[in-house]
Amino acid sequence: MRIATHEAGPRPAIDPEDYDILLSADIDAPAPWVGVADVPGAVRGLETVRAQQPVAARVACEVLRIQANLDFEAALEVESIAYSMLLGSAGFQTWRARTPVRRREEPDQPRVLMAEEAGVIVIRLNRPWKRNAFDAAMRDALCDALRFARDDPDQRPVRLTGEGPAFSAGGDLDEFGTATDLGQAHLIRVEQSPAALARQIGDRLSARLHGACVGAGVEVPAAAGHVTAQPGSFFRLPEVAMGLIPGAGGTVTIARRIGRHRTAWMALSGADVDLPTALAWGLVDEAAPA
Repeated sequence: MRIATHEAGPRPAIDPEDYDILLSADIDAPAPWVGVADVPGAVRGLETVRAQQPVAARVACEVLRIQANLDFEAALEVESIAYSMLLGSAGFQTWRARTPVRRREEPDQPRVLMAEEAGVIVIRLNRPWKRNAFDAAMRDALCDALRFARDDPDQRPVRLTGEGPAFSAGGDLDEFGTATDLGQAHLIRVEQSPAALARQIGDRLSARLHGACVGAGVEVPAAAGHVTAQPGSFFRLPEVAMGLIPGAGGTVTIARRIGRHRTAWMALSGADVDLPTALAWGLVDEAAPA
């Protein structure tokens, strides 16, 4: 992990390509810098993550560097290969061992709802009792809905949103690490990629976000042509602290919106990004009414 810092005076004249994260005490520092109130504290936080999950931290930086020279589909492949590799790592296995799996009964309801509203295909994540956490069933249902929208003969506009208090709290932690064949898991992840399908729909797809947008809950909508978010929305990539990297396309979709340096900051710090910052960075295109 290569970090550049700026605490006072003019920002140093450096080549950003030599670094993974650039931290500045100027909260409004331009891209690719990340403005933070406490630069030494931010560095200590990053060093702590690196000490706790050294493999995941290094792989996250390496993947982001490699992807900068790849097209969208190839970059997704790199992310997925790295993610599958990390599922077998000691760092992830340690996290899984100390994070109990909870088995709970769930309502017999579809994970994703789809309807036409005023000429718009509306796709809604529908697992509000788990804050729309992505499990395999939701991923597959969302892929089916996005394929339908992509292939719509009338090429109608498409809107992606979520039921309940949060757009999505990210991947369902109770399913993490359940794959028995990591190679097959990679192939499924690439073939059943909501982010790739969202990208294929292109400018026809808008995402309307609210509340928690964590992990897959920001990685997938970042591929949409237009993203709006309600006041109070926040965005987080928590995977590195678990011994993984973003695995729902985020190293690609988010990096193509805000650049690899700010994506690395989100992934390695695990910090919440609030709506004003997301708007300033381009992670979100527009604030929506509450």
